[in-house]
Amino acid sequence: MRVAIDVRKLHDFGIGTYVRNLVRYLARLDREADYHLICRPRDRELGVSLGDNFRMNVDSSSPYSIREQFSIPWTLLRVRPDVFHEPHYVLPPLTRCRSVVTIHDCIHLRFPQYLPNRAALAYARTQMSSAARRSDRILTVSEASKRDILTYFDVAPEKVTVIPNGIDEHFLTPPADDEVQRVAERYQLQGTFALYVGNVKPHKNVERLIDAIHLTRRAGRDDLRLVVIGDELSSYAALRRAVHRYNLHKYVRFLGYLPDETLAIVYRLASVFVFPSLYEGFGLPPLEAMACGTPVVTSNASSLPEVVGDAAVLVDPSDASAIADGLRRVLDDEGLRATLRERGLARAREFSWERSIRRIREIYQEVARQ
Repeated sequence: MRVAIDVRKLHDFGIGTYVRNLVRYLARLDREADYHLICRPRDRELGVSLGDNFRMNVDSSSPYSIREQFSIPWTLLRVRPDVFHEPHYVLPPLTRCRSVVTIHDCIHLRFPQYLPNRAALAYARTQMSSAARRSDRILTVSEASKRDILTYFDVAPEKVTVIPNGIDEHFLTPPADDEVQRVAERYQLQGTFALYVGNVKPHKNVERLIDAIHLTRRAGRDDLRLVVIGDELSSYAALRRAVHRYNLHKYVRFLGYLPDETLAIVYRLASVFVFPSLYEGFGLPPLEAMACGTPVVTSNASSLPEVVGDAAVLVDPSDASAIADGLRRVLDDEGLRATLRERGLARAREFSWERSIRRIREIYQEVARQ
């Protein structure tokens, strides 16, 4: 079997995690098939570390560009794969081989304001619709995302397969005590703090989270701080205004992006992880926090209840008071924290990249045999 995979988003924040684990575990699990990875120029040496059955095919076109509509099919014409996997929603119309496309979520259709203009929305809608219609199989990461796909696109339910994301190994492996101490000292992470990990786009609901931190502190937990990892405060003026409004400059910190090894330690240092997102295709950070033994407060919306099960406190993300109440419940109840920690560790073990990639490989085989 010969498989082509578009890995140009290898270094992206969200889809990049999916792509990196896809190729990493395929290299571990499969020495029989031939894999042709369509990559950016800076990743041309990646195949050396993956194995002899991986070939790199350099493509300089940018994602969402006109050029990729021709360069990707041209590469596929040369490679002649049995199946092509596009881990995002752009499947060029000139693609003639059997194909699998991963649609992680429908966020561009649910929140069109994130796109720069109406033309970008039309492009996203057209490309997603075309990929859903023309691909031989659609993969997605949650039942919630599958429901969205079936709502927006006229495809048969049996065409859509749910294969959840997994947990990276470094979140499951306890770090050395001296490393924990080093990270705590470097980032000044002593005392009681709530942790949020992710970008700060409006649907992530971080402004309302700041409201909830203010309410929690005002209700008696004035030792509570908030640490945000994954984006800068300067990105969104509304967050700056929220911090100023409550005079929380000393109690809300934005650390930007951290390496995964450091992030795994910060999860363990947090008193509670809070993730009040309004919409998620999957929502990996709550699972990462659970894998690190940190109690979780998260939304009762979209895919998040499906992902966390009974191992987290679920709150209404549209209500800052509800978020604050969830935080207080966890912070004030040692028994609840212990229960969430135990359930969270068990829940996280149910999500394995190895199992998910084995299933994706089975999909390749099914499509190739059609």
